Amino acid sequence: MSRAPRPADGGWPKRWFDVIVSSALLLLLSPVMLFCSTAIWIGDGRPLLFHQERVGQFARSFRIVKFRTMRAGIGPNVTVAGDARVTRVGRVLRRFKLDELPQLWNVLVGEMSLVGPRPELAVYVAMHQRAYRAVRDLRPGITDWASLIFLNEEELLRTHKMAPGFYEAVLLPRKLALARLYRRRRCGLLDVCLVVATACAAIGLARVSDAIVGRELVTRARRFR
Repeated sequence: MSRAPRPADGGWPKRWFDVIVSSALLLLLSPVMLFCSTAIWIGDGRPLLFHQERVGQFARSFRIVKFRTMRAGIGPNVTVAGDARVTRVGRVLRRFKLDELPQLWNVLVGEMSLVGPRPELAVYVAMHQRAYRAVRDLRPGITDWASLIFLNEEELLRTHKMAPGFYEAVLLPRKLALARLYRRRRCGLLDVCLVVATACAAIGLARVSDAIVGRELVTRARRFR
């Protein structure tokens, strides 16, 4: 009798890993999240949280939640380093990725995973429908190879701000290529390694993070002609 193919999203082992780790982190990091909320309220008032529609697993929409780091206003969908919409407190939160902490709730309720392709806006998914079909069965994640390799994405976008459509035509396809690679290689050990690499990156150990990800992969992905 042949074995049933394993679920692309890792099935119940990955889901239990997500539930246990996200629950623990929500509890352990609650003082940090309270501090972030207080800093936002004192520095820029309400709302404390930012909600936005993103495309999730099987193209289902969900509302991603983050700490608010920007003032209300019209602007591009991607944030470039030095964006005037980012608040003073927001700059600190974004630097240490603390604005992403509320997404642990998205993980706990099953809309996201700890590790998986970052969820995008519907407009970007529509631009790359064929590429997204290859990873549509994965839950979007808080972190993945692309998040770690392009940790300085805002600076990268500022560097290439004179190249029209750099995010849509160059950076996003590269992120999707890394998502397809993750789909082929994903396993529990890889997820643990990426979570550890993310923790290292968050506390400023970028070289350690790159070593965990794999220097060859990092070098190839960051090479822009």
